[in-house]
Parts: sequence; structure tokens; C-alpha cells
Amino acid sequence: MESPIRALALAAAAACLLAAGGCATPPPRPPGSASLPTANGVLRAAALDRALEDRILALDPERISEDDVRTTLQAGPAPRVILLHGGIYPVYLAMVSFGRFLIGMGYPDAKIRDPGDRRWSYSPYQDSAEIAGLVAWAYERDGLRPMLIGHSQGGIQAVKVLRELDGQFADRVAVWNPVGDAAEDRTSIVDPLTGAVRPVVGLSVSYASSVGAGGAALLLPNQWNMVGHLRTIPDTVDDFTGYSIGFDLFAWTVPGAEVAYRHNGRARVRNVTLPAWYNHVTVPVTSDLATDPPVRAWISAYAPDEVRTPVPLEESGRSVLWAADVWHSVKKHWCLEVQALIRARRAALGAP
Repeated sequence: MESPIRALALAAAAACLLAAGGCATPPPRPPGSASLPTANGVLRAAALDRALEDRILALDPERISEDDVRTTLQAGPAPRVILLHGGIYPVYLAMVSFGRFLIGMGYPDAKIRDPGDRRWSYSPYQDSAEIAGLVAWAYERDGLRPMLIGHSQGGIQAVKVLRELDGQFADRVAVWNPVGDAAEDRTSIVDPLTGAVRPVVGLSVSYASSVGAGGAALLLPNQWNMVGHLRTIPDTVDDFTGYSIGFDLFAWTVPGAEVAYRHNGRARVRNVTLPAWYNHVTVPVTSDLATDPPVRAWISAYAPDEVRTPVPLEESGRSVLWAADVWHSVKKHWCLEVQALIRARRAALGAP
């Protein structure tokens, strides 16, 4: 259990529920930037051992076991996971815990932490256009579309980034270089799978989720442009999951209240109601789950379309169901993105 983190987060929340007070100030970034990739360069760099590629292509994205992660997915590339924390200091520590959970379950550290200053997550006070530009920067280099996972105000920010990519705020978005911590002088990228030049606006992420978003946070000036838009998911994501807590005074959800997310096009949208006793502030505090063998086994075997009882240690205050559901989606889209990359490489380069 992570009682020091939980206690600190709860104390801060009680004192600052509606405060806009700032988020953690990240340390200065080292200067530097990377050279621009080319489509063929990305595809050639993605070449893996043929037997490994065949194993990845044979995986069922809906049924990724712990052994599949350890022996197959970890041996190949991975998409960037962009974590978006809440806005009340020091609730960002909860997302640090979730980042460590993902790493403990087998996700590569380098694809979670910022390439510049190594931060674990991004603030909801940061310009959402910068995060959208980061999505483009990462996709151009990896050939794998990133994922967005947001908590509280960070959940609002996740949907805001989807709207940025959809062109709902501006018809141009600059590529954001996280190494130099600055926008690049361009609003388009070379698509790493096709070689075509395409604008940042119109790009999509493979997966996004939001937990505990809405309510009091929408009263803050930085979130006013999301009033009336939070629950509508554009086509700039393949799969979106909206998590609400059955009784959440922060997000203003109570039993029987309508808080469902919906698509306005083709995006696949799921709504999941978490138990009412889940704590809004500490939902992402999950790093210890990866080190508890029975709980880890349950999470690894979890599938949303299967009823698995009982949920281990849920009554202790640990967010096992949320962690398992998010991890299932992360594994799924990790697999799908790498499979798409392998197929694109074979087709473009004439690989056998």
C-alpha cells in the first residue's frame, strides 16, 4: 500500500478542491532536438527478427497474456503512452504511481516518461495544442500512434487533446518537440507508414481514457471551453473509455446521474462505472498492484467481456478493476499498433 502518497493526496484535495493553484513545476529541460525521420527510415528501423514479427502478428489483441507481454511484445517497439494528471498539487504523484504500475506490468519506461526532462505525466494547465503536437512528434518517429490516459482534470485534458487533433480549436497545430520543449516551425509531418505529408490536425490516437473528469474542474477558467463538450468524443481516437465513480463529489457523479460519454462519428466509446467507494484522488495509486502476485495474476488475465469474481482486494481501497481495465486496453493497442507497423513495413519495403 502507498499510504504516504494517499494521505498526502487526500490532504491536498480536502484543502484545495476548487483551487486553480498550480501544478507541479517541472525541472528545466536539457537543450537538444532530434533530426527529422523519414518514412523509409522509420520502417527500416522497425525491422525485427522474422520469427518475432510472426509471433506478434499471431497475437490476439483482446487476449494478451503476461507471457505474451514478456516474451513477445517487450521484444519489439511500443507506442508512447501520454499520462495526464489532475490539477491540484500534489495529485500528480498519483499518476507517477500509475506509470510505475505500467512499467511493473511490462511496459517500457522510455515510452512513458518524457523524452526531455523524464517527467511521468503532463499538467492540465499545459496548452492542449502542445500535447497534440507531441502526439504528432511521437507518431512520426515511432510509426505507432500514442495513447492518452487522463485522471481528473487530466481526463478533461485528454478529451481536449482529441478536440485539438480534430481541428475544433484551430485549423493548424504545430509539432511539439519534447526534447527542446518547444514548437517546431511546421504544422505537418511525414506519415511514417505511407510517406505522405499530412497535417497534425486530423491525426488520431489509438486509445484514450478518462477517469473522474468533470464537475468542479469545469468551473476553472482553463476548462471553460470544455463545458458542454467533455462527453462527446470525436473521431481522433479509435477506442475511448470513460470511467466514472459511482459517488464522486469532485466530478459530481451520483448514483442514477447521466454521465455517459458518446461518439459523434466512428470512435468506439465505452462507459465504465467504478464502485462508489473508489476515492477520486487516489484512483491511479496502483504501483503496488504489479508486485502483489495474486492481484497481478488477476489483472493479467482480466478481459472486459468476462465476469471474473471476486475482484481481489477491492475492498481494501485499491483500484484493481480500473487498473485491470486500463491495462487490458493498453496491451490491446500496443499489440494492434505494432501489428500495423509490421504489415506496413512488409508492404512498403517488399519484405518477405
